[in-house]
Amino acid sequence: MLTDTAVKKAVRQAKAYKLTDSGGLYVHVMPTGRKFWRCRYEWQGRERVLTFGEYPAMSLVTARGKRDEARLLLREKKDPAVVKKLQQMEDLKEANETFEVLAREWHQSQKSGWVPHHASDVIESLEFHVFPYIGNMPIRLLEPSAIWEVLQRIQKRPAVETAHRVRQRISAVYCYAMATGRVDRDPAAAMGKVLSPAKRRRFPAMRKLEDAREVLRAAEAIAGSATTKLAHRFLALTVVRPGVVATCPWDELKDLNADHWLWTVPAQRMKLRLHYKEDEARDHPVPMSRQALEVIEALKKLSSMSPYVFPNDRWFHRPMSENALGYLLKRAGFQGRHVPHGWRATFSTIMNERRPADTKAIDMMLAHVPKDNVEAAYNRAEHLELRKEIAQEWADLLLDGLPPAAALLSSRRFRNAA
Repeated sequence: MLTDTAVKKAVRQAKAYKLTDSGGLYVHVMPTGRKFWRCRYEWQGRERVLTFGEYPAMSLVTARGKRDEARLLLREKKDPAVVKKLQQMEDLKEANETFEVLAREWHQSQKSGWVPHHASDVIESLEFHVFPYIGNMPIRLLEPSAIWEVLQRIQKRPAVETAHRVRQRISAVYCYAMATGRVDRDPAAAMGKVLSPAKRRRFPAMRKLEDAREVLRAAEAIAGSATTKLAHRFLALTVVRPGVVATCPWDELKDLNADHWLWTVPAQRMKLRLHYKEDEARDHPVPMSRQALEVIEALKKLSSMSPYVFPNDRWFHRPMSENALGYLLKRAGFQGRHVPHGWRATFSTIMNERRPADTKAIDMMLAHVPKDNVEAAYNRAEHLELRKEIAQEWADLLLDGLPPAAALLSSRRFRNAA
């Protein structure tokens, strides 16, 4: 039997030679002086040879352990060479199935059901927060502690809501990997319970009618673009989402008047899952108050030659930036107190207090989906006349004491208002 000293002292010769141990194990000394552990065995009447590794990186003790494993496989009627080859193939597959590879597979499989903006947001969040740290690790070997470090890094920025979203996306990647047979567990599944609680996002908004009027008065009194001010007033009156106003094409509004007072926002422009955006039943009807129609008439003098009701001040063929509305309110002194999206909460608070029996109609005006899935599926009642009544009452309350929309056409200009 060999000793470590004997292997160490073996010198190279003109031809390769063997130093035999036991059980078929030997060290093969090459003419270059390199020494390899090999093992001879018989399989189905034929002699075969396994190579375990190179000395001294692999010691005599380790080589004997490899030999014993091979002999155990032979007793189990398995060819050690075939088992080794299969293991090498599995190792190669595992090395190629990194977290990033699986994450991109998952993203590709899902993005057809997402709107482009969301699909882009998902992959960019993984590219920024996750891939630089664990992207090149085989997903099967990824330890929960490595995932937790990624989430902790985000949470400490601090960005707790982002940490929760990223955890959900990591978990979704693992669910995909489980479904496709690459892993058998999701280590990120329960981590949401130990992250800091995410605060429910609330848009700053006025809750009292007089405060709401003051927002309009102040925003319309400062120097700024007439288009931006009219867009802000129109947003406050219609309580749709700011993006719906900012990108509104004239095709949707040009034929409205006192007799045809229903603005229909197509499902494609609503905040909906992608598979709903082609469903006409998801179009959102918005009753126009008299004051909202006055805004439209005023705008015809400003932007009727643009494809958009509220064009950008610099590029007339483009819609205004949604940020212009927020910038207007910041300059008017309402930063942290009221934002464009806040008009929806202001309307809901004030009108629900005044008309508690009309809560469902008020929710429908905000395009809120009923919590009851059955009701959401079967209740098609739109109560348009009632909603028109509510819209007019809201406009009369909100604009009490304020000048008509046409007065805003003479607004002092502010170069960067939109």
